[in-house]
Amino acid sequence: MKRGDLLHLGNACLLFLCVSMYLGTGWSLILFTFPIAPQLTVDNYYLQFVPQVQAATRFFTGMTLVMLLSAVGLAWRERRTALRWYPLMVLLVVVVATLLTRIFIFPYNDEMAAGITSPERLTEVLGAWMRMNRIRVGLWTVQWLSMLGYFVHRVLRAEHPAGLRLPRYGLSIPTHRERHA
Repeated sequence: MKRGDLLHLGNACLLFLCVSMYLGTGWSLILFTFPIAPQLTVDNYYLQFVPQVQAATRFFTGMTLVMLLSAVGLAWRERRTALRWYPLMVLLVVVVATLLTRIFIFPYNDEMAAGITSPERLTEVLGAWMRMNRIRVGLWTVQWLSMLGYFVHRVLRAEHPAGLRLPRYGLSIPTHRERHA
């Protein structure tokens, strides 16, 4: 394997790591944090919510920049192959998820960090915040599935280099003899 190929593979793995971190964070939020939302009050929500969200925001802001650069690099490297569509999909969805976060989710984060004193307002803000995050987790899932598709596509290409080629999709189908060997 040439050095450039190794860097290319490392970049693809880095992007898969990043989308996996988003996927895991998002689904753990839905599965383990959202169910306790009804138990949060104006007296206890801050400690359960604000420090974790602030730490995640700092971390994921940097990681999002890495993802954008990685996806652009991967798409550029695959620009002449059908594999380019996977990092382009990741890039598009990262941009959409980032816009969703900045436009809709950050204002709720800021309001909760400032301190909510009304139980009704807390219920309203948490409900809206959870709805927006469910959408964002859906987007993060699409990112992860896109990168999974990228690696599955690469494996299929590597396993079946000969046979009927479908260049439009970057796939090859094994000949009858290869299938039954």
